[in-house]
Amino acid sequence: MAVEYSNLWEIIGQSDQSPICAFDHEFRMIAFNRAHSDEFFRIYQYRVQVGDVFPDLFLPEQRAVIKGFMARALAGEVFNVTEEFGDPDLFKPYWDISYAPLRDPDGTIIGAFHHAKDISDRLRAEAALRTAEDALRQSQKMEAVGQLTGGVAHDFNNLLTIVKSAIEMLKLPDQEEERRDRYVGAIDEAVTRASKLTQQLLAFARRQTLKPETFDANANLRAIEEMTQTLVGARVTIVRDIPADPLGVSADTNQFDTALVNLAVNARDAMAGEGLLTISLRGTDGIPAVRERAAVPGSFVAITVADTGNGIPPADRERIFEPFYTTKPVGSGTGLGLSQVFGFARQSGGEIQVESAVGAGSRFTLYLPRVAVAEHADPGPLVEDGDLDVDLDLDGIGALLCVLVVEDNAEVAASTVDALDQLGFTTVLAPNGIEGLREIAKDPERFDVVFSDVMMPGMTGIEMGREIRRLYGGLPVVLASGYSHVLAASGTDGFELIYKPYSIDQVSRILRRAAAGRDRRKSCAA
Repeated sequence: MAVEYSNLWEIIGQSDQSPICAFDHEFRMIAFNRAHSDEFFRIYQYRVQVGDVFPDLFLPEQRAVIKGFMARALAGEVFNVTEEFGDPDLFKPYWDISYAPLRDPDGTIIGAFHHAKDISDRLRAEAALRTAEDALRQSQKMEAVGQLTGGVAHDFNNLLTIVKSAIEMLKLPDQEEERRDRYVGAIDEAVTRASKLTQQLLAFARRQTLKPETFDANANLRAIEEMTQTLVGARVTIVRDIPADPLGVSADTNQFDTALVNLAVNARDAMAGEGLLTISLRGTDGIPAVRERAAVPGSFVAITVADTGNGIPPADRERIFEPFYTTKPVGSGTGLGLSQVFGFARQSGGEIQVESAVGAGSRFTLYLPRVAVAEHADPGPLVEDGDLDVDLDLDGIGALLCVLVVEDNAEVAASTVDALDQLGFTTVLAPNGIEGLREIAKDPERFDVVFSDVMMPGMTGIEMGREIRRLYGGLPVVLASGYSHVLAASGTDGFELIYKPYSIDQVSRILRRAAAGRDRRKSCAA
């Protein structure tokens, strides 16, 4: 841009809305507009003058930053930066600053322009929007959890009733062996069902950023079958039309499950808690056109949730996906459920459509982009109770194996050590990770395997495991956890994990497998 030096005031004066100035190779002000003078006075209480060395007018910690920007422009660079300038005691806005060289008619750089725009309000609005979106997403998730609470509490009380009754029967004298076995089996089954309920609740309640991943929608639907039935109640009959072959989608798996829960809740309420709920899954080519929205080509997975309720009036049908819009009585819903489904579908590159007629029920179809998915995914280190479906053999199951048990809960530690001792293991107990490392340090060849809780005071099981891996390489570590925010945030770090409540059969076989091939020549005794 070739500019006569004498025309600077005319050029700069054309912009009165935002601060603009020009400076020379000595970083001295050669021209500025009224907006620049006013804004500089607002943030520093100083009126700039022609001839001022511009960087010297800033606070000491800001001078090098602004001088660096000016030097880049004087070298011929055209660029934009976002920076925070001002006196914190007065006002310190965020600025979007444009720089460009100032050239004479021969093209020689004789200075540069500095054009600033206060973007503080915009950045604050964007930050507030992100916070609101996070809060809305969490509210949507927690509404789903809230919908589950009543049904889950009912189920837990039923399970506890089974356990309590069975224990009371076992206390009676002269019980037949067959009856005793039946009561023990009932307790075992109740504990397994209770464990599944807690895992389902934790999956929904856990706060986490959206993480798209490839998963089998078919498998996810099956995984929440029991929870869905609990959610809608015994008076709602659920019919599923799910193909045997996997149907892969790319989306956030927790948000997918939450969307299905919200659709099921919506259907249950539309039927007043009694009716037929049909859940179907299929692959489809494209999304059909609906009213003002054109058809969308491509390969999609369609999940349909249909109910036999009263249907949705046309006036409500246009607004059901709006956040906080609800036709339920006050206190019965926040209106976030269907808006979560809508937002999840759009964010995932899909769509949600509804077909409904008053008196004839409704059909909600969630479309998500279809992707290839492996039929047999690697399950990783997680071991669920029941994966090792074999008969428990008490004779020599842990023979010659020495286990360091690290557990801070005295009752859990006592029961685990007692059970392992009865199965033939030799055990040494440490109450925390630090003590566990001290036990190993006495003689690293002493133990075949370490079995540790994850959450303990002072040092977590994962932190202890990392130290064991660093110091004693070949000593295997098996972790146990009911729930841990550490695991939710960073995973198991490659260690095998068993979820509580665990069966002693499961623990004993995993410990033997972990210790397989380890050559221990030392006695387990301290």
